[in-house]
Amino acid sequence: MPKGKKAKGKKVAPAPAVVKKQEAKKVVNPLFEKRPKNFGIGQDIQPKRDLTRFVKWPRYIRLQRQRAILYKRLKVPPAINQFTQALDRQTATQLLKLAHKYRPETKQEKKQRLLARAEKKAAGKGDVPTKRPPVLRAGVNTVTTLVENKKAQLVVIAHDVDPIEGKARLGRLVHRKTCTTVAFTQVNSEDKGALAKLVEAIRTNYNDRYDEIRRHWGGNVLGPKSVARIAKLEKAKAKELATKLG
Repeated sequence: MPKGKKAKGKKVAPAPAVVKKQEAKKVVNPLFEKRPKNFGIGQDIQPKRDLTRFVKWPRYIRLQRQRAILYKRLKVPPAINQFTQALDRQTATQLLKLAHKYRPETKQEKKQRLLARAEKKAAGKGDVPTKRPPVLRAGVNTVTTLVENKKAQLVVIAHDVDPIEGKARLGRLVHRKTCTTVAFTQVNSEDKGALAKLVEAIRTNYNDRYDEIRRHWGGNVLGPKSVARIAKLEKAKAKELATKLG
């Protein structure tokens, strides 16, 4: 090839001229001025933000929040941590429906019953002592005694008792504000099948898994700041080790 002459390559065809769409100009009203906001310190009013984190809550709410976080941070021994394993919603609904049938009588109901009995006695119809109906037994000491005497068929423990809260839900069953435990001793013959099913489900979930549950510690969940700090330290250690090893 002679010197000074360039090799001829294939010429690329020029791109077709694109007809530009003419955009219609927006008519701007000169009376409306642009006033861009400046959110610097001491300038315009800040936009609305979620400031929940900075709210000064009432003392009781602050304590609730701190306690919830503290329970996550601390290491919880298995004996207390097992109470985090609550019943599933379906079983809990069936249990509460059955328990509702065996609520103990209120003071008013007892008064009415005794009044009716006294009226019968006054009328000379004779006082026949009635058999005690099967009802829920409540309270730690009562339930403990029933368990020791092997009379309790099913024991229900509230999963949110402090320090180990459903306790208000169980309390409603026995006409109290709160209650930690209730126990079934006897039920009517038509409810024996329902109780047996519940006992079976609860035994599978709790009694049979006792060895597994008692090994697991709870809590020890660190916050995002602590996690980030630990990760940073680990990264620095790993880097230092890598430089040492070369």
